[in-house]
Amino acid sequence: MNKSIIPVTPGLLALLSKESNLPKPFSQEIFLLEVVIAGTSFCKKIEEAEALIVPEKVLIMKREPRNEYDEFAIAIYCDQVKVGYVPAEMNLVCSRLMDAGKFFFCRVVDKRWQNQWLKIRANIYMVE
Repeated sequence: MNKSIIPVTPGLLALLSKESNLPKPFSQEIFLLEVVIAGTSFCKKIEEAEALIVPEKVLIMKREPRNEYDEFAIAIYCDQVKVGYVPAEMNLVCSRLMDAGKFFFCRVVDKRWQNQWLKIRANIYMVE
């Protein structure tokens, strides 16, 4: 049996980080800030996604450097549905770190309907 150490490469970490329950070597979650997700009222599938958005649910964050409204935009996804964005006044540092290769995610704190708007509070974490 080969007992050699497998090198931890960015590709291996990316594979392990894709909603896997496998342990992630030498990683920790660093809490950065709490946000109210912006733009949920523009999500056409928000009522579908709402059932999946529960406390502690992990939401994926993806950079949108070519976003026509905000060059530092970071979209937030629940499974495959884009539910909104990190608020523009809070996305600069996270977007620069993401551009440098850092991995971020959100974890839902709570949600509630306010008229036709789904207000989602989430904590943003960086994986180090």
